[in-house]
Amino acid sequence: MKQLPNLVLGLVLTVVATLAGCTSSGEDELQQWMQTERNSIRPQVAPIPEPSKFEPQAYLSERITEPFSSEKLASVMRGSLAATVINSALLEPELNRRKQPLEAYPLDTMRMVGSLMREGQLVALVKVDNLLYQVRSGSYLGQNYGRVNRITETDITLREIVQDPSGEWTERPAALQLQEDASK
Repeated sequence: MKQLPNLVLGLVLTVVATLAGCTSSGEDELQQWMQTERNSIRPQVAPIPEPSKFEPQAYLSERITEPFSSEKLASVMRGSLAATVINSALLEPELNRRKQPLEAYPLDTMRMVGSLMREGQLVALVKVDNLLYQVRSGSYLGQNYGRVNRITETDITLREIVQDPSGEWTERPAALQLQEDASK
């Protein structure tokens, strides 16, 4: 029985010695490595460039027209008057005619669904709000004074009159292309 306490005592001493060997030596080594890495890292910051030197420029007002002069105002008025004449020539015929039914709908709500030959002339079939309309060359479509120029089996080419960002009326091309019915 005396051997049992000696065996237990030996086992306890072995466990204590093993735990003592695992404690501080690895941690000290890790701390030293971290400190070495921190010291070796140096941030690289690019230097700020020198500001460029300001060189004042001479103002030569005799080369330009004075902004508030009467000749400047007259040239602007001549330009707007010419634009008004062009705008009225483009828009006046459109305002003096009777509107057609398809001018009540935006162009993007219309679909070309087919074409057929009538009296030797190609006629396009346009669907709007589940109603089918026949469109010929010269007919009007859309809310931008769109007039049909040409009809082929696959598309309708038209010209619209729209306002550009400066407020002037200009012509732009537009088209409706044949679309197959997706509900089939």
